[in-house]
Amino acid sequence: MESGELDNSGNGDRCRTIVENSRWSKFCNGPSPSLARYAYGLIFFVTNILAWAIRDYGHSALSGLKRLKGCDGARECLGAEGVLRISLGCFVFFFVMCLSTAETKKLVEERNMWHTKCWAWKIILWLGLMTIPFLVPSALINLYGIIAHLGAGIFLVIQLISVISFITWLNDCYRSEKNAERCRVRVLVSSFAAYVSSFLGIILMYIWYAPKLSCEPNIIFISLTLGLLQIMTLVSIHPRVNAGFLAPGLMGVYLVFLCWCAVRSEPERDNRNRMAQTGTHKDWLTIISFVIAVLAIVMATFSTGIDSRSFQFKKTEAEPDDVPYGYGFFHFVFAMGAMYFAMLFISWNANQTTQRWTIDVGWASTWVRVVNEWLAAVLYVWMLLASLATRARESDATCRLENQSDPSDEG
Repeated sequence: MESGELDNSGNGDRCRTIVENSRWSKFCNGPSPSLARYAYGLIFFVTNILAWAIRDYGHSALSGLKRLKGCDGARECLGAEGVLRISLGCFVFFFVMCLSTAETKKLVEERNMWHTKCWAWKIILWLGLMTIPFLVPSALINLYGIIAHLGAGIFLVIQLISVISFITWLNDCYRSEKNAERCRVRVLVSSFAAYVSSFLGIILMYIWYAPKLSCEPNIIFISLTLGLLQIMTLVSIHPRVNAGFLAPGLMGVYLVFLCWCAVRSEPERDNRNRMAQTGTHKDWLTIISFVIAVLAIVMATFSTGIDSRSFQFKKTEAEPDDVPYGYGFFHFVFAMGAMYFAMLFISWNANQTTQRWTIDVGWASTWVRVVNEWLAAVLYVWMLLASLATRARESDATCRLENQSDPSDEG
């Protein structure tokens, strides 16, 4: 039996050596798993640039395709439909990668080679999928646009869970018995800085985006952000929860950022805030904001994709030959991210006219950001209460075990 296993192992090694030394091996060389993720991030970034170019400068190219003239909104909608076509190709590429690399556990598996190598074949696949959607009828593209709303929502939820998991992990790490004394000053300084930043951001938003009582939506959004910060803090410092000030402080910074993104997404013609009135002629600021927004999309997708452990129900110790991150989850996040960047480029509405060098502008975008902020606060409080319930069950189980052991001890 052992000799058979050795023979099989030897045959597998010889087969792998033959493949690596064959004339096709030059098509299957590439970086390690840790570096391969940056290559996928670069592909995602280039796809975003293509979608932007199609939206802002693709009218002359797209107008020659008669099948695109059925797009709602006539000529102005060609850019939005082009974004959806690019997004569809990107989604299919990463979804195929997700299906072909899902459940990859060990570095010695063939699927690990497909994920980390064979870049020539994957580039050909990506280029083909960037082209094929432009041959698809507009009706299917419109259907994909509807489905993309759901995929973008899934991406936002995954991103929220990843951010909240990181904040709670950081808080638990600093408050653990091992680091509590050593990091006490660091925790106090970080908590103080987080709350100061949150309140300063709220004050500035009141000044910039709600200078008059007539700015009722902005006043409501900003005031709710302040209220959510207070609720998260009260729940976190409750004696039964005892999670401290660091986590709610960091969550407050995150909520303020989401609120700022929401009020920034309001259309200028409907926005009465002071920043919109003073910044309408600063084209360079618009371009810089656009570039930062695109980079933020790529970084958010990248960082969320490699955080598969936050979504594991059963935590296990990693072994040396395990893959460094979940390949299937990584590509799934990028597939949902393809739908997400499409929604940002068309402002969640394919029939809405978008200006050049703008991203995620419109009332639909504003409400998506606002709901995303509220959902973040709800998820954080729910995770605190869930951890409290888990500790209560563990305490009850311990008490039952101790009560069961008492009679035998007395005997």
